[in-house]
Amino acid sequence: MKESKKKVESVENSNMKVKIKKLHENAVIPKYAKPGDAGMDLVAVTQSILPDGIVYGTGLAMEIPEGYVGLLFPRSSNCKKTLLLTNSVGVIDSGYRGEIKMVFDTYRIPGKKYEVGDRVGQLIIIPYPQVEFEEVQELNSSERGEGSYGSTGK
Repeated sequence: MKESKKKVESVENSNMKVKIKKLHENAVIPKYAKPGDAGMDLVAVTQSILPDGIVYGTGLAMEIPEGYVGLLFPRSSNCKKTLLLTNSVGVIDSGYRGEIKMVFDTYRIPGKKYEVGDRVGQLIIIPYPQVEFEEVQELNSSERGEGSYGSTGK
């Protein structure tokens, strides 16, 4: 039990510096709304209406360290809107230096949308492994096996 407690403490006390650049005078540096939150809120500073969607610009670019990825998620308040994040989860690779934008489909009319100045999404930066695939003729068996969608019967 002591070992797992140490792991939690080391995660809580670890901070990562990420370089961020404001591309727009009204850009808001992402921050956590409450202690313990995983995602940092992203604020829209621009809004571009498309025929079937809306692009929200954050006016921010950042330098995510190599070995990490930025993941963009809609906020839980998105359930009150008539918007759907087009790529489900946005991926910001460590080499990307352009503006962080979120593109939403408008799937119901009349729609409730975000406005400039609203928090439109959340950013989570996490480490990821570099995967090397090994082609094999057989895979080890597992309890689930080839069971697909709904295979647990629930």
